[in-house]
Amino acid sequence: MASNVSELTTYNAFLAGEWKKSSSGETIAIKSPYLRETIGYVQAVTQDEVDQAIQAAHEAQKSWALLSLSERGAYLERWADELEKNDKEIATAIMQEVGKGYNDARKEVVRTADLIRYTVQEALHLHGESLRGDGFPGGSQKKLGIVERVPLGVVLAIAPFNYPVNLSASKIAPALMAGNGVIFKPATQGSISGIKMVEALSRTGLPKGIISLTTGRGSVIGDYLVEHKGINMISFTGGSSTGRHLSQQSAMIPLVLELGGKDPAIVCEDADLDVAVKSIMNGAFSYSGQRCTAIKRVLVNEKVADELVSRLKAEVEKLTVGSPEDDSTIVPLIDDKAADFVQGLIDDALDKNATLVTGNKREDNLLYPTLLDNVTEEMKVAWIEPFGPVLPVIHVQSDDEAIALANKSEFGLQASVFTQDIDRALDVARQVEAGTVQINGRTERGPDHFPFLGVKASGMGVQGIHNSLISMSRQKVTVMNLK
Repeated sequence: MASNVSELTTYNAFLAGEWKKSSSGETIAIKSPYLRETIGYVQAVTQDEVDQAIQAAHEAQKSWALLSLSERGAYLERWADELEKNDKEIATAIMQEVGKGYNDARKEVVRTADLIRYTVQEALHLHGESLRGDGFPGGSQKKLGIVERVPLGVVLAIAPFNYPVNLSASKIAPALMAGNGVIFKPATQGSISGIKMVEALSRTGLPKGIISLTTGRGSVIGDYLVEHKGINMISFTGGSSTGRHLSQQSAMIPLVLELGGKDPAIVCEDADLDVAVKSIMNGAFSYSGQRCTAIKRVLVNEKVADELVSRLKAEVEKLTVGSPEDDSTIVPLIDDKAADFVQGLIDDALDKNATLVTGNKREDNLLYPTLLDNVTEEMKVAWIEPFGPVLPVIHVQSDDEAIALANKSEFGLQASVFTQDIDRALDVARQVEAGTVQINGRTERGPDHFPFLGVKASGMGVQGIHNSLISMSRQKVTVMNLK
């Protein structure tokens, strides 16, 4: 795979069923995090074009909703086929644009095809129900309630950079299967990958206007999209600060937010350290820790802390560091600003007497994996999500102390508990404030049909294929009054 991008492509937006340049005449340069050069340009869409896209989605949605589930599903099945057919091209785009290892990028495309097909099957099994009026005390046999799920209208899907295909399709596929129109806003750094994905969808012959892809400057179309009266539901994955802003801007419409995390790994003194070390390494450092579900702090019982840190050190120093084209585990962060942020957290911890076990080396936006021991509560890295390859270790004296530290965080996405005592594991899991608790495994999204949610600043609403279909539709009751 050549790392040089010879001819730079200017990608069009997909507006009301047509690939076109924006009337703004402006484009946005997309810079590769590891090539450190521009790899293409995307359109800077205008507010007028947003209006036209939303109007077209509403018009197309009326007839789209009249199609049977099987008819809608046939388009999505073809979409999954198209993604698999073009997995190498799309994976290369993901790699070059967001710096993810090529093999992981290909796995993301294949996983997305699986997700789409499962979404179709799950939608086919969302059956309505009927209710007899006399099922309630004093109710009448002459009333029969027919309960069905109907579309919301037009869904705004806002995706992050780190899984630019999978986390986009996890919004688009259920929205379409539920009978909605879609306005898709990819992350700016992730736009080319999103465009490649929607190109595959457009090749299925999908009805014109049912989906539009809007790339553009957040300052121009960000709030405009969120506050638009033509948007009937928002599904967003991204940072907690943006999520808070979204919840304030959107009014009286359903909102599902998947936000940040500070996922703890709680390691009890009876943990199988082989399992704990393997899980923590995979959880903390894959894709340089640029995952909302990455393990971002270790709360370890002091009786096994030194041994755990010693084992982690040995494994951290084995991690491959470099280019995603070589499938390195540690790759350059998405941009220099992200690297500066992580470096600032490391510097703050070291200034406050954390122990540098290994790491703290930097080349531009490539940060070497860094392990910090003896981290204390006054250090920023104990509380702030880094989204980078730094792992703080905090010593605790008991499960109660670990639980208290875990719950003191503003976040509550996931947590891991490592112990060989199942009763103890379940007791800790019950007390930890998180959407998901993993027992003897790393924090991670998926399988994609599991509910996925966060509490506190980590999110609002529930994702996962079944739950996304539910959140992107509503119940409607028709009452038959019988003679």
